[in-house]
Amino acid sequence: MRLTVFWRNMHEQFGEAYAESLAKDYVIEGLGSRTVQQALADGVGAKDVWRAVCDAFDLPRSVR
Repeated sequence: MRLTVFWRNMHEQFGEAYAESLAKDYVIEGLGSRTVQQALADGVGAKDVWRAVCDAFDLPRSVR
């Protein structure tokens, strides 16, 4: 998954402002207790980060 697709998904699911805030501030256990931004900066793939976001927020299967 490309980062552009990842961010499009984030914005579609959470809205642009909340997606940015969530990525910066929300620690996700499935990302090794890191934020989305930290995980991406550490080299975790966008697809793996998206899956962790989906799990953390119990997003519907149709968007996974």
